Amino acid sequence: MQNKRVITVIPGDGIGPECVGAAMKIIDAAGVNIEWEERHAGERVFKQGIPSGVPADTIESIKKNRVVLKGPLGTPVGFGQKSANVTLRKLFETYANIRPAREFPGVTTPYSGRGIDVVIVRENVEDLYAGIEHMQTPGVAQCLKLISRKGCEKIVRTAFEFARAEGRKSVACATKANIMKMTEGLLKKTFEEIAPEYPDIESWHVIIDNCAHQLVKKPEQYDVIVTTNMNGDIISDLTSGLVGGLGFAPTANLGNDIAIFEAVHGSAPKYAGKDVINPTAVILSAVMMLRHIGEFDAATLIENAVMVTIEEGKAATGDVIGYDKGAKTSEYTQAIIDNLGRKPTQWQAREHQAIQMPNIPENPAFVIPESRRVIGADIFIEWPQNAESLGQSLDSIVEASDFRLKMISNRGTKVYPIGDTQPDCVDHWRCRFVLRDATAGASPEQVMALLAQVATKHQWMHVEKLLEINGEPGYTMAQGED
Repeated sequence: MQNKRVITVIPGDGIGPECVGAAMKIIDAAGVNIEWEERHAGERVFKQGIPSGVPADTIESIKKNRVVLKGPLGTPVGFGQKSANVTLRKLFETYANIRPAREFPGVTTPYSGRGIDVVIVRENVEDLYAGIEHMQTPGVAQCLKLISRKGCEKIVRTAFEFARAEGRKSVACATKANIMKMTEGLLKKTFEEIAPEYPDIESWHVIIDNCAHQLVKKPEQYDVIVTTNMNGDIISDLTSGLVGGLGFAPTANLGNDIAIFEAVHGSAPKYAGKDVINPTAVILSAVMMLRHIGEFDAATLIENAVMVTIEEGKAATGDVIGYDKGAKTSEYTQAIIDNLGRKPTQWQAREHQAIQMPNIPENPAFVIPESRRVIGADIFIEWPQNAESLGQSLDSIVEASDFRLKMISNRGTKVYPIGDTQPDCVDHWRCRFVLRDATAGASPEQVMALLAQVATKHQWMHVEKLLEINGEPGYTMAQGED
């Protein structure tokens, strides 16, 4: 036992224990020297009253073992606690989500024969998944989209290093930088600065909606796609659908210290315990895990056995042909074990090397500007009347102030000073104040004094300083703003 690699295993909820159990049985049959340390998270833990869904003994096990094989976890939808899946990724800074989608022999889809073999490398802890939300007014909700230069650099370098580890030829960066020029644009800028360090790999940028279009139209043009968290969540499910669905979709969540391997499909509680589910996604996630810990031969042995079994039609589980006539989970698992040592005729395993995870400085101040100054503030105000009445009131309030009201916007569109057209407005107004002296910089005391003046007559809920960084605006303009 002392020579065995100890790995934390989280069976999960619903069908999770059956999927994870199948993967463990196959790994054991392949003779891999692993000891499994079982811990729990997700729905059963939420029911114990633990708000995070991740108990202390699970956290300690992961810290100690550093590698996790995990089944799907149940999470409340639209209410209650945060996802235990997201909690685990954040707790252990598994910032890179790797989602391969490759055509399977014997799994017929509208794309069969196209040779699809694409990997989505998704940033895994930032973006809207930071989960920072507020009700700004009783009828307007806000979610903060946080993208950092450090996070972008980590995921971009991981994408290129992954491409090298698998001998892939290209990395495309997919963003919505045409609309979100600062957040999504930061990933695009970082990608374009780092790409020249990898001259052996072709690189290009693509707008995410066009990327989705192209994935449906001509998916074989892509090799590796790196993208932000929300975009990656969506298009990785899309690519899974191209090759057979989530039942065939493995995932690795990689960090510099911890790695978590899981299927991305749900816990499907109505099928739990019925021996009808497709464990392929978890089995192939376990294959990715084996490569991560250096068990390359065992990983290829199991991967080949899975492909032989699928090629022979023994993987026709309920999600593929219907739960009333699909193969039993236990039968499929045993067929894979029986096929250990065989190779498929229509599929060839890729050569793999260890992924060199990026070594990024831990200093939180990752970007040090040469200069910066505050030139004003956006104050967000709740106001039940129209833009003109709010604008006139604010103009009056700051008449003798260091600041002037430059404009008011509503949901991103300028509404004051009044233009030719007026959009349908809500009671959430961004009021932009700038220094009257454009050459000066505002002190914290001046901004606080402005806020206090506005608060004498108006209910504000949020304020953002307007920064110039290295002489460039650190903020966007409203639609229609001069």
